[in-house]
Amino acid sequence: MEHTIGEASFWDDNEKARKILKERTSINKIVDGWNELKSSLEEATLLLEMAEEEGDSELLKEVEEEVSRISNEVSNMEFQKMLSGEHDAGDAIVSINSGAGGTESQDWAEMLMRMYLRWCEKKGYKTDIADYQAGDEAGIKSTTFTVSGSYAYGYLKAEIGIHRLVRISPFDANKRRHTSFASIFVLPEIEEDVEVDINDADLRVDTYRASGAGGQHVNKTDSAIRITHMPSGVIVQCQNERSQHKNRAIAMKILRSKLYELKLQEQEDKMESFSADKKEIGWGSQIRSYVLHPYRMIKDHRTNLETGNVEAILDGDLDEFILTYLKNRLA
Repeated sequence: MEHTIGEASFWDDNEKARKILKERTSINKIVDGWNELKSSLEEATLLLEMAEEEGDSELLKEVEEEVSRISNEVSNMEFQKMLSGEHDAGDAIVSINSGAGGTESQDWAEMLMRMYLRWCEKKGYKTDIADYQAGDEAGIKSTTFTVSGSYAYGYLKAEIGIHRLVRISPFDANKRRHTSFASIFVLPEIEEDVEVDINDADLRVDTYRASGAGGQHVNKTDSAIRITHMPSGVIVQCQNERSQHKNRAIAMKILRSKLYELKLQEQEDKMESFSADKKEIGWGSQIRSYVLHPYRMIKDHRTNLETGNVEAILDGDLDEFILTYLKNRLA
């Protein structure tokens, strides 16, 4: 790849060049990661020899901590190797929608949005909000954002489904307990070289001015785009960019991913192999419950994993839930 990149004609095809550079970056990240772990292990081995020779218990403790870190990193990289789905290693498109219940569910949807954005930040993933529909009084009705980084889709697909919150409502003057629902759906971001048949004649494109109390998430110009794919009824929209051209490009990217997923779903339905996953994302079959009252606990109903450390999870510490589900599914 380095030889190809060094050729004088490399930039003759910008699109092809961009894909090669992206692939090289992905490969380098894997190779560099293993090389760094190898160097760390060699250094830890030398420190261990020094600690044993000098009888230094503090240095020995330091070596134990470093070996534990290396072991965890190796486990994570081995797990990523198990994520061998066609799009697992790529970027993701995440949609969050509030359920029935008005302000309660809209506030819960915004809490989930914050939780996932914090998780992405901790993983070093880049996020861009494409659409943000503010709630009537608080929270959000829906949002769509892209997540860019290695294995973003492979990890986030574990979160597809209904998320249930039980708490004393901050919006209820009588302080009654409320149950709220919000749905999470995750799509792989589809590269343009993947065949998805989109006929311009099948599209209805509407422009409008973004509205609502979205603050920094909402652009206030008349450049927001809504695209309706007439044959399937799929609707996508983007209002985050000030350029109508950029909003259209992002909306088309989301549309391609949704139509690709729809195409796969239709194929799998014919093979009667999609029914199990289909149940997971239906209303009334929540994958995880977040209980803040009368006790504090989060439980994943697919794996029975539970924790009382509610604050950490809502602040984005989702790895244990995600990895436990994916390991069970891949086992």
